[in-house]
Amino acid sequence: MLFDEPGPPDVLRWRSVEKLRPRSHEVVVDVAAAGVNNADLLQRRGHYPVPSWAPRPLGLECAGTISEVGADVTTWSVGDQVCALLDGGGYADEVAVPAAQVMPIPGGLSVIEAAAIPEVAATVYSNLAMIAGLAKGQTVLIHGTGGGIGTFAIQWATAIGAHVVTTAGSDAKAQAGLDLGATTAINYHDQDFVAATLEATGGRGVDAILDVVGTDYFVRNLECLAADGHLVIIGGTTSPARLDIGYLMSKRASVSATMLRARPLHQKAEIIAGVTRDVLPLFDTGAVRVVVDTVVPMAEAARAHQLLESKRTLGKVILDNRRSR
Repeated sequence: MLFDEPGPPDVLRWRSVEKLRPRSHEVVVDVAAAGVNNADLLQRRGHYPVPSWAPRPLGLECAGTISEVGADVTTWSVGDQVCALLDGGGYADEVAVPAAQVMPIPGGLSVIEAAAIPEVAATVYSNLAMIAGLAKGQTVLIHGTGGGIGTFAIQWATAIGAHVVTTAGSDAKAQAGLDLGATTAINYHDQDFVAATLEATGGRGVDAILDVVGTDYFVRNLECLAADGHLVIIGGTTSPARLDIGYLMSKRASVSATMLRARPLHQKAEIIAGVTRDVLPLFDTGAVRVVVDTVVPMAEAARAHQLLESKRTLGKVILDNRRSR
């Protein structure tokens, strides 16, 4: 699924390309399903910094069957059912991916559900577990209840014993946040999320914030942090923002801004190893479930983008390539 020039969803077109061959450290996955992410929408519009090594097609996660392994790969075999975190290329019949970015499909999950896991799990785990150090008994503010990141982050944080405050753009999505495990859900159209967060925490604030909004929430997020808290920004607007160093120091707080796709291979390998060890078992026990809003045939990727852009979805939109073959 390719496009020649940035534009609206209908620039996406199926095209024939050369068959892939893996490099020594890669495997080739026959793609059964691929997740749709906001980064895909931004890239299609020409507003996303794509790493020079990334494949041309969109798609940062997939699930399917390994069809070929590189000469140095010993951890995977042809025929293995897997899901994978990609540098790009998931909107396709096949994709080459470093073996270190591949994970087994948790027991009982379909390939559709498995395709919804890698990007959100790696993003949430790397930021809240590895950077912010969120732990049992702490409190986290998660913005964007209805997205794939939000629906997963709420469940994961709850599963490790953290308390979750979340924001949403409607009462229905706020209720969905509560259903997924949040202790407090704030409709930001009706409430000031800063005041509501401080009220929910008895004035203390939260230990960590996972933010997908960016500049517009920057100062207000800092007001929500408890002493020694950590704000992690993973998306949204990136225009310059004023940082009051004295205010940050008074809280002993810290701020990180991260992008998963541009990380080097060794960092992604460490993240995927952590997700495989600490996160995938939560699907096996039922502590975390996959939230899929809509499944769309791969050939109709433009419609999937329109759905995600509508902001009416709850959870992931998945491209089903089994219907396209």
